[in-house]
Amino acid sequence: MLVIALDTSTPAVTAGLVVADGGQPHVLAERVTINPRAHGELLMPQLLDVLAEAGRTFADVDAIVAGIGPGPFTGLRVGLATASALGQARDIPVHPVTSVDAIAAAAASDGPLLVATDARRKETFWAAYDGSTRVGGPHVAKPAEVPTEGYEVAAGELAESLGLRVIEPRYPTAVGLVAVADLAADPAPLVPLYLRRPDAAEPGKRKSVLIGGQQ
Repeated sequence: MLVIALDTSTPAVTAGLVVADGGQPHVLAERVTINPRAHGELLMPQLLDVLAEAGRTFADVDAIVAGIGPGPFTGLRVGLATASALGQARDIPVHPVTSVDAIAAAAASDGPLLVATDARRKETFWAAYDGSTRVGGPHVAKPAEVPTEGYEVAAGELAESLGLRVIEPRYPTAVGLVAVADLAADPAPLVPLYLRRPDAAEPGKRKSVLIGGQQ
């Protein structure tokens, strides 16, 4: 099975072409560019480069895997809109996967692991794993609030902030994205995972306007 892997949940714009044949998926071509302001400009050109490098076309693709976050709104919507449009155009399934799970799947750890990515506003998206199996999260918190007891290693772009030994990868990889997708099952809805605390508070009761001491 030939699978397109896309992720725009972090500053890394990731596009890859992966073979999933029932064993460990392997990448045919991959492009990763670190640019948090250019997801929309880079994703499709990178995907076209990947297909050209692998000598394949969209007609050869059997499925798409897309990282749904957690991540910032602007980046996520680029990747998910692209994945959705390609899936509809080719009439092939689009499988959503949690982006931090993809990082854990690609990390060289078979024990307790924390994954931490940038949530901006001096916060981190984090999740806890036993090997590649998620046992907690994902959550959003300040790095100092992430519980690290019992963990010695961390992956992800904000791994350093947790004060643990840092291992790769820093960002989701094409192989990691496909590794955590259940390609044999019907795909779940393509819903972004933001985890962002709301900026705006619910409006309170409107104040009365008093004129001359009278309401």
